[in-house]
Amino acid sequence: MALRELTQEERDTARKKALAARTERAEVKRDFGNGRLSFEQVLAQADSSEAVARLKTIELLEALPGVGRVTATKILEDHGVSINRRLGGLGSKQRGALAKHLAQLG
Repeated sequence: MALRELTQEERDTARKKALAARTERAEVKRDFGNGRLSFEQVLAQADSSEAVARLKTIELLEALPGVGRVTATKILEDHGVSINRRLGGLGSKQRGALAKHLAQLG
């Protein structure tokens, strides 16, 4: 089944929605990395915002100072979380395990 051709107005609307979502995710990562948002606050935002829910968990962890791809991958693997998992897809046990680990970091 072929997708229908979007009108210019529909494309503009979609472009604005995508830009708003990217901006919101970037702000969450910045605030989390700076310590203005806790992991629990980010999860609460993910529950109420589709844009934040679509943020990959590994990208959020990489926003922390001193945490790169390797460290973030190890944290996720240690807690049984796929590196492709998005915040909205985390189960309650995974959320709890990550929150406990991040609380120990500082």
